[in-house]
Amino acid sequence: MKKEQVLSKMKKDCLVAVVRAKNLEQGEKVVDAIIAGGINFIEITMTMDEGNPIEFIAKMSEKYKSNEDVVIGAGTVLDPETARAAILAGANYVVSPGLNVDTIKLCNRYRVPMLPGVMTPTEAITALEAGCDIIKIFPGNIMGPSAISSFKGPLPQGDFMPSGGVDVDNVDKWIKAGAYAVGTGSSLTQGAKTGDFAAITAKAKEFVEAVAAARK
Repeated sequence: MKKEQVLSKMKKDCLVAVVRAKNLEQGEKVVDAIIAGGINFIEITMTMDEGNPIEFIAKMSEKYKSNEDVVIGAGTVLDPETARAAILAGANYVVSPGLNVDTIKLCNRYRVPMLPGVMTPTEAITALEAGCDIIKIFPGNIMGPSAISSFKGPLPQGDFMPSGGVDVDNVDKWIKAGAYAVGTGSSLTQGAKTGDFAAITAKAKEFVEAVAAARK
């Protein structure tokens, strides 16, 4: 999928599901449950208790390659080496908890959106200068929805996606604050801890409905 298509679809869908899988088997069930609930952007993190997350990305990319709605990405990417491996495995976008300019350059080389985590205007400016289209506000639960307007005051050209602490009860606040998209993880996937994947699907549907209501 071309970079422009990913960015446009992310803005339209507005929801990115962060999947921190215990292993490949559990991870696949989580991804399937999320997609069944209507969230199509799946961010597979590099933090897995067992198994290879790059292999997980490759497996999910292959499984959903015929579904044009589903967009698989890589999360918790800390360096350009990991970013390249994820991209070659099929990741259509790359997300990081921090800012690494070399990783941004690598993603630009492959024309893959890179969303670095920032907490300060200096980091946000560095990300923009390096060519990032969307900047991740992380951890969102520390900064709060007002962070978006604070960033957009001096940087109106910036687009921001919060991640960390985004749940059904506050996602509307982030949307109304001007978020390009939102990333959600533990509040969406907590059913996996007990094997209740139907609960994940139900929660995904709640998120989709909450975002739709907030955007009206």
